Amino acid sequence: MKIFKSKHKLQKEILNIKNISFVPTMGGLHKGHISLIKKSKTFKGKNLVSIFVNPKQFNRKKDFTTYPRNLKKDLALLKRLKVDFIYLPTHKDIFSFRPRNKIFIDKFSKKLCGKSRKGHFEGVLNVVNRFLEIINPKYIFLGVKDFQQLYLINKHILKRKINTKIVPCKIIREKNGVVCSTRNNNLNKNQFNTASNVYSYLRNIKKLIKRELYNIDIINIKKNLIKLGVKNVDYIEFFNLNTLKKPKNKKEKFKIFVAYYLNNVRLIDNI
Repeated sequence: MKIFKSKHKLQKEILNIKNISFVPTMGGLHKGHISLIKKSKTFKGKNLVSIFVNPKQFNRKKDFTTYPRNLKKDLALLKRLKVDFIYLPTHKDIFSFRPRNKIFIDKFSKKLCGKSRKGHFEGVLNVVNRFLEIINPKYIFLGVKDFQQLYLINKHILKRKINTKIVPCKIIREKNGVVCSTRNNNLNKNQFNTASNVYSYLRNIKKLIKRELYNIDIINIKKNLIKLGVKNVDYIEFFNLNTLKKPKNKKEKFKIFVAYYLNNVRLIDNI
């Protein structure tokens, strides 16, 4: 396991490696990250994991400062997983150069998280675009939990004809159904249980809709989430995954997208 803090030293090391599998993270590694890394290790070549808490994708300073960090624990985990390369860039290392590609922001960025998190996806695409230029990976591994982020990164890669392929990876959940997230570390036991109840409720709603026993009623769903202990519901949306539009009938393949707050902790999921 080799650790790099300088992009120039990293690039010198990987210059002649054609097949690099890249897993970008903001640290606070959990079972979801482990799944991405293990998947990356099944591909030919070398794998590379980055840890960088990107300030440009945070809307609130407090959210950035309270984002869970534990570099020592993360590095120990990555060592156990036998990761080939780790990139721990500084802010200057990432943002001190002008990338070749201008970021492309698809109109889907205006929906879901884009409605309330102004500039969030611009910040995500900015840093991912820079990572791709520095590393030039053959593959980038992204979790479907962040479906909108994955979709927008893919659109950017295709639009700019970047020679990197996205490998979507399945959602990993805790035993109680809560989707694995670094922000779960900021939840107390009661809040964690509430998140579990939210997942169970929405999963049941989806089943009822498919069986034509429930019509989509977002206002009522929001009220029930508040009753479960949610502080505030950012959004609940129903989208056909192929059209990215609201389903017109029960036979369409759709997902429920949700973002909500437990105290000051914002959680997202798609079910």
